[in-house]
Amino acid sequence: MNYIVISPYYPQNFQKFTVELANKGITVLGIGQEPYDQLDQPLKDSLTEYFRVENLENLDEVKRAVAFLFYKHGPIDRIESHNEYWLELDAELREQFNVFGAKPKDLKKTKFKSEMKKLFKKAGVPVVPGQIVNTEAGADLAVKKLGLPLIAKPDNGVGAAATFKLETAEDVERFKQEWDHQTAYFFEKFVQSGEICTFDGLVDKDGQIVFATTFDYAHTPLDLMMYKMDNSYYVLKDMDPKLRTYGEAIVKIFGMKERFFHIEFFREGDDYVAIEYNNRPAGGFTIDVYNFAHSIDLYRGYAAIVAGEPFPAAHMEPLYCLATSRRASTNYAYPEADLLEKYRDNFKVKKDMPAAFAELQGDYLYMLTTPSREQMEQMIADFAKQAD
Repeated sequence: MNYIVISPYYPQNFQKFTVELANKGITVLGIGQEPYDQLDQPLKDSLTEYFRVENLENLDEVKRAVAFLFYKHGPIDRIESHNEYWLELDAELREQFNVFGAKPKDLKKTKFKSEMKKLFKKAGVPVVPGQIVNTEAGADLAVKKLGLPLIAKPDNGVGAAATFKLETAEDVERFKQEWDHQTAYFFEKFVQSGEICTFDGLVDKDGQIVFATTFDYAHTPLDLMMYKMDNSYYVLKDMDPKLRTYGEAIVKIFGMKERFFHIEFFREGDDYVAIEYNNRPAGGFTIDVYNFAHSIDLYRGYAAIVAGEPFPAAHMEPLYCLATSRRASTNYAYPEADLLEKYRDNFKVKKDMPAAFAELQGDYLYMLTTPSREQMEQMIADFAKQAD
């Protein structure tokens, strides 16, 4: 089997995908921008060949790289980055070279917020009322129909960038002034719930869920962006059956195969409202957080299903796993050394956040496990508490 990894070097924690695929005897071929000498040794050892391109955003250049690897190694069986930034590139290449997996037409379902909403409704899952906005008149109509407060996001967009919170008529006018009038926006009711949770996991080549988990955000992504808060999220030991039912219905209706999924929900009392479906693993170091919570290795598990083997079963009860961040510039009440001593039986790892995430999420990320929700909440408070 020939498997092309797009951008095998970055993000660095995703290098483990390449290592584990190679451990399964799969021929892993890399295409990336970094010089070969920059690659870490385990990555070099796992790649049968590495083709350096000047610019991964140059589709023609990357197509020539794939064509070369096809000519040299034979038909390509998989092309994947697992990275949101390259999802469309992956899909274009799969279509061009007739490779298994999501094609551009499949990405329409997860690329446009308006299309996602249609599928959530079809799956029987509650959604936030919303409307597409293409003109200023359309914006006024949406405000009148839906009522303030609203959240305005690009219909085709990822993350919380270019997001507007519209609470007053002045906010609406500011949106109109800052809007380029080319980008279609999706206006939806602002949900007062501060609780966002997820249904995340992995499906095999037949679209069957082989792993599922859930985590809660301590703060919403929008609050993180607006108030520069310390990021904290935690995998839950147990999943609410209703959330599982909604999540499974959504995964079935979206119909993706041999992919990770990351679906976000608002928690509203004892119910859930679907926000968005991401056709990839949750960002940053979240796969490592899942691994600690469930005592598994998802890098190895993914490689197993690509190789046509069963997904390895977990043999231990899940734990809460907290991922909590700190900023180098903040004066905290408790020094890092004191906290790592206090939670020495719980502490798993400290990660330096890549520069791309540090401004939004913090400079350092700490992962800790515990069987106790009460202790986990104390950990969040201790790590975040600032000096008076």
